[in-house]
Amino acid sequence: MVKKALSKLGRELSEEEFFLGSDIATGTNDWFTEGDTAGELAVDVYETAEDIVVKAPVAGVAPEDIDITAKPDMLTIAGERKEEKEVANESYVARECFWGSFSRSVSLPSEGEVDKAKVTFKDGILTVRIPKSKKHQSVKLKINQ
Repeated sequence: MVKKALSKLGRELSEEEFFLGSDIATGTNDWFTEGDTAGELAVDVYETAEDIVVKAPVAGVAPEDIDITAKPDMLTIAGERKEEKEVANESYVARECFWGSFSRSVSLPSEGEVDKAKVTFKDGILTVRIPKSKKHQSVKLKINQ
């Protein structure tokens, strides 16, 4: 299939040429290296009539290893997914799971009352519900006659 797709581009490459220099060719994965780099956490952010909701998959992370900081216009989730060293790095054929520290800051779509936020953790999904600020909601104005 790879060869068919490449032959449409005018040149057919061997699989070795196609994967040359990639993680697949070398059998290593340098995307996540040990050190000061932190992985980025995937999030879903949406609004309901009353709340701003942020959901993040944090499977394999204990609640005590998660740090959540909220400002009226920003939410930051940080933590660490700890790897149990059962297998030597050179034994991996593929390595896509991220292990180590992670962090994600998201701008909230509207101001929230962070002191009233509620956080739940169920089935590996962290959910933060922040009530929308009442002071920035629109109100209908009537013309005085």
